[in-house]
Amino acid sequence: MESMYKDRKWLVIGAGKSGISASKLLLFHNARVILYDDNENASYDEIKGKVVFYAKNIPDDIFDDIYEAVVSPGISLESPVVQRCMDKGIKVIGEIELAYMSEKGDIAAITGTNGKTTTTALVGEIMKYTGNKVIVAGNIGEPYTEQVTESEESSHSVLEVSSFQLETIEHFKPHVSAVLNITPDHLNRHHTMENYINAKLRIAENQESTDYIILNYEDDILRNKSGELKPKVIFFSSSRVLREGIYLRDGKYICMKFNNEETVICSIDELSLLGTHNYENVMAAIMMAWLMGVGIDDIRKAVKEFKSVEHRIEYVCEKNGVIYYNDSKGTNTDAAIKGICSMTRPVFLIGGGYDKDADFSEWVECFYGRVKQLVLIGATKDKIAETCDRKGFTDYVKADSFEEAVKYCSENAVEGDAVLLSPACASWDMFKSYEERGNIFKKLVLEL
Repeated sequence: MESMYKDRKWLVIGAGKSGISASKLLLFHNARVILYDDNENASYDEIKGKVVFYAKNIPDDIFDDIYEAVVSPGISLESPVVQRCMDKGIKVIGEIELAYMSEKGDIAAITGTNGKTTTTALVGEIMKYTGNKVIVAGNIGEPYTEQVTESEESSHSVLEVSSFQLETIEHFKPHVSAVLNITPDHLNRHHTMENYINAKLRIAENQESTDYIILNYEDDILRNKSGELKPKVIFFSSSRVLREGIYLRDGKYICMKFNNEETVICSIDELSLLGTHNYENVMAAIMMAWLMGVGIDDIRKAVKEFKSVEHRIEYVCEKNGVIYYNDSKGTNTDAAIKGICSMTRPVFLIGGGYDKDADFSEWVECFYGRVKQLVLIGATKDKIAETCDRKGFTDYVKADSFEEAVKYCSENAVEGDAVLLSPACASWDMFKSYEERGNIFKKLVLEL
């Protein structure tokens, strides 16, 4: 494997967190690295002097002896520099595939439109009961390329993987994978729903009959596609008792059934997570960890101790009888609907942001009986307002800034209400990331 790297020239496209980590992994293996970003002010101080950096334009002769290119997930495969690589016959892979080349242990990988981070974090916590090294990486925080050199033969890598990352896999093969759900998202990148579905299902592309994939039985797309997949399919369901798999019985008990024997794992009253969507996440995590060898008693203990993931229906504080929740990770309408539906109080909702060509109709339809007032921010506020008008929801206002939106909510919410940041949009029009958006929200709330 070392011959793939040593003294060979690799091109890394994108100088963000993922690109820097990919470059560091290549340097670890003694490769020669060319780093490209379309921003000439991109920061790469960690590896300055160890790589050759190009911004905006790369001389054509540089491509002549590039071995492979690694594209960061945030960069479209349709971008000019990626297309130049493809035109010259240079293989283009992503950082997930690059990291996989160095993996020594086994892998559990989670994808889906929503719930990935919570499920990944929970699987990581449960896997700690094996006593082996556990690596939790991917979309959830640290790039896989940053962590993989720590892997061992006995270690477990638990990975959150996005459709962007799955577009560029070649050999990546988890032993256990999960697709939690598929609803419209990132259509500005994938263009069609079919392309988006195919990207998600690539998680199973290299799996074999001795591997497993966990699917949501209540997702029509996944149920209908299940027969096309090579690994053994195991379903979870929040709505019915399954002949085999894991399910929510009587709306209260999480149960697992194999060989006609039912095992009760826990009651939902023993969980700190709110909402049916989170019960689905817990079921997927339980099944993945069990298939990776964790015992039922350890699984029970882990799920009961697990707390909500930051930025996902995260309790912030209570002030003057009003509870504030940070759901900044609700970056699409389906995730935001789940956030609203988990509330047990009348809601002042802060929504809007970067436009991913989403249709907000279904999101607005769920407001009735739940959302007391909608406070709109960002690039989509006019588009969402038009949807509200069309759907007959008139209880909305527009804010000129994030600070104004939080202040408006605090001044108008009364005891017994909730203020929920669940934007149904990405953050990139106003913030660097959904994490930054959530952290600023929490700071503003705590300063009220």
